Amino acid sequence: MPPWRTAQPVLPVVAPLSAAHAPACAAIHAASFAHGWSATDLEGLIADRGVIADGLFLGDAKRPKGFVLSRAVIDEAEILTIALDPAVRGRGFSRTLLDRHLETLRREGVARLHLEVDEANRPARRLYDRFGFVQVGRREGYYRRADGSRAAALTLSLDL
Repeated sequence: MPPWRTAQPVLPVVAPLSAAHAPACAAIHAASFAHGWSATDLEGLIADRGVIADGLFLGDAKRPKGFVLSRAVIDEAEILTIALDPAVRGRGFSRTLLDRHLETLRREGVARLHLEVDEANRPARRLYDRFGFVQVGRREGYYRRADGSRAAALTLSLDL
């Protein structure tokens, strides 16, 4: 690139996912969690009418670099999973993804949101703290780690 031209920042776009995105989401999930979900599992969730599925796309890319899935019932929802490709972590994209997802949930009539997070997942806990989630419970041994040990989950809620 000539020195007078500078690279333009890549702008994140948050858009609904389709079943065609399931393989990319499965790869991101596998890189993010000890027990990743399969493309078939994710395809079923994305296609479920009660699930709101948003993907994070960078620039004009067709393949998501992150995603979030929430199941909504009447005026409450639960974040089922949220994950970012390890290559794009630490750049604020998770805030963008969650912020836009919360906007979508509000438009869908969701008034209260719930989730579970591994108590040892400091980056995720900082993200949820920034958005105002509050701890409402704790589940001992909820997550199974790759080494077979168990980790506690914190249950969090947010009024939208």
